[in-house]
Amino acid sequence: MNRSRNNWLIVIIVALVAFSLWADFSNNISIPNPFNDKMLVNRNTDVRLGLDLRGGLQTLLQADVANCNSVDPKELDVTRQILESRANALGVSEITMQTAGNCRIVAEFPGINNPEEVVAALQQTALLEFVDAGTTPLAAGTIVQTDFGQTSAAQPTPTGAAATATPSTAAAGTATAPAPATIYHTVMTGAALNTVAVQVGTKPGTYQISFTLKSDFTKIFADYTTNNVGKILAIVLDKKVISSPSISTPITAGEGSITGSFTADEANSLAVQLRYGSLPVPVKVVESRTVGATLGEESVRKSLTAGAIGLAVVILFMAFYYRLPGIVADLALITYALISFMLFKMIPVTLSLPGIAGFILSIGMAVDANVLIFERLKEELRAGRTLSQAIDLGWSRAWPSIRDSNSSTLITCIILYIFGNTFGASMVKGFAINLALGVIVSLFTAIIVTRTYLHLILDNLKLGEHPRWFGL
Repeated sequence: MNRSRNNWLIVIIVALVAFSLWADFSNNISIPNPFNDKMLVNRNTDVRLGLDLRGGLQTLLQADVANCNSVDPKELDVTRQILESRANALGVSEITMQTAGNCRIVAEFPGINNPEEVVAALQQTALLEFVDAGTTPLAAGTIVQTDFGQTSAAQPTPTGAAATATPSTAAAGTATAPAPATIYHTVMTGAALNTVAVQVGTKPGTYQISFTLKSDFTKIFADYTTNNVGKILAIVLDKKVISSPSISTPITAGEGSITGSFTADEANSLAVQLRYGSLPVPVKVVESRTVGATLGEESVRKSLTAGAIGLAVVILFMAFYYRLPGIVADLALITYALISFMLFKMIPVTLSLPGIAGFILSIGMAVDANVLIFERLKEELRAGRTLSQAIDLGWSRAWPSIRDSNSSTLITCIILYIFGNTFGASMVKGFAINLALGVIVSLFTAIIVTRTYLHLILDNLKLGEHPRWFGL
């Protein structure tokens, strides 16, 4: 290896190890922007524990349709993304959501303490309508019928006033037919909203939701409010009235607010529903249960202790059997562990017990690559090669075996990931992700880091004076 290139690699590796140590032993990474007062990077790096290690809520959602086979997989995935955004906005972190089969979504919320609120927020369809209520305010909580999504027979009159549904003809001699239901005209829906935010209300202790409209709807809203000053524009969510403000002045700038006697929690919950829109596929909760930590802190501690013991045994074996190259490999193995843990915290990866098992298994993969390389290295030394030649030839001739073995492992990880994602087996998915990350990092440490360390330490040694250092 070129000496100048080796020096550059050493600088890169040292910088990477330093950053890994910083991330591994801190709970937050903050890097200030030198050009302003803002932060360039501000990331929480707490370890994310899975449901089996921390406990929480597990919910199974199913498409609320007659035939599951009719659900579009793309729409189901969009529904999953919206649900995840809603849960994140409610302050629920470390969420795992994945589609399972044709019409199911499996959701896991580690460490959650308000399951009822989360479940209620998830299954809301959140159809927001701005309804022309004429001159009569509608009481909050009133259930109304609107013309949105109905056939042309139920469309509003040109004046925008409330329409009246035609009652069925009463049979002769029967009681008088009930009063016809009022169908209100929907001026526009929540699809017109561009941004939604919670603000402090005009009355102490109250809050309101401000919004801006997309450019395509700004003129529609401006024309309507200009022609209907003094009338009531009711805000209806899922056919239930939440507010009935009157139009005091034309709203031409594409901005408005939803006022009412909202508390902070109510305003935030409503803003979440509006911000992330209605669900392409309506869902219902099939099963929801609170899960305790099946392993607990003691079991986690014992698992980590077992992993540390295994790592120590591997380090000792490499040092005693391969002598100096083994010690170098041990340094690379420690580098591997630091980089892998940093990636788990920065991505971040939710660690379940199967995920930890995948990480420990990948340690064996890293050692396996070094074993292949060092055996080839010893063969080249016995054949009379110089140390520098033996290092380069050992790597190049061991590479096909390392490439094939790790490629087959990565293919298996992909298959396990697809299986876990398809059937909602989050533990299988976590195992596959952690094992794949470990294999990729192990390739980097075995092919780049170990080789660089060897050249740095051994280039100035005389092999003939120290053959035992290489197990010869």
